[in-house]
Parts: sequence; C-alpha cells; structure tokens
Amino acid sequence: MKPGLKPGVRAEVTFTVTEAMLAGFDDAVVHPVLSTVSMIYHMEKAGRMIILPYLEPDEEGAGYEVCVRHLRPAVVGETVVVEATATAVDERFVVADVRARVGERVIGEGTFTQVLFRKETLARKIGALKQALKRTTGGA
Repeated sequence: MKPGLKPGVRAEVTFTVTEAMLAGFDDAVVHPVLSTVSMIYHMEKAGRMIILPYLEPDEEGAGYEVCVRHLRPAVVGETVVVEATATAVDERFVVADVRARVGERVIGEGTFTQVLFRKETLARKIGALKQALKRTTGGA
C-alpha cells in the first residue's frame, strides 16, 4: 500500500434517489423510499474511494463487513450525501465510519470494513472455486 492512508482520510459520494433505488422485491415496490441495499451500495462506494488512491497496481480491496442502521427514509428526487471516514487502518483491513444524509437529516450510519489483498491471491482463489465447481457439475 502507498503511504498516507490513515484514520481521518475521508471520501464522499453524492447521488439523487431514483425509482430504481426504491425498496422492493421481485420488481414490486414495497415502500416508495430509498432501499437499504441502495444506501449500503453507496456507503460501500464511498468506503472504496478511501482506499483507491493508496492501492499499489498489484493490490485490491473488497468488502468484508457492513454494519449499518437505516434510520430515516429518503424519497425520489432527494439528494443523498454519503461520507466515509477511515477510523482504523492496518496492512490487511480498513475500517470506515459511514453516514448518509439528506441535508442535515441523517438517514443511515454505521461502519464498512474492507480487506486488502494481492490481486494474484484473489485470482488463485477464484480459479480454485471454478475448478471445484467444474468437478461437482461435471464440467458444465
């Protein structure tokens, strides 16, 4: 990892709630408000933006743990700002506090942890999983 990633490093994502982001299942809207999964997606995105400038070409990061509370609704057309702030950094993990808000109204908050690894390690693990799948499905 490149130097400089430490607690206090921040990133921000801004988006407008759309119909596609509403809470629903199987193409049916359950509640006409921002879904929890859409909020978490943007929290993860903000957390990823923290690490990107510090990754070496052979490094990558992936979501490891999300612990979030969805506190209040946001409706179509509202602008949501998601802030991520690194709170713990070591050679393997980056933990960030994440907060989503509409203006001063906090709609969600929690933590997002990423694990850091070498790209070749992930490629090797994915390859092993694909081989195991081929063996169990007869090569399909």
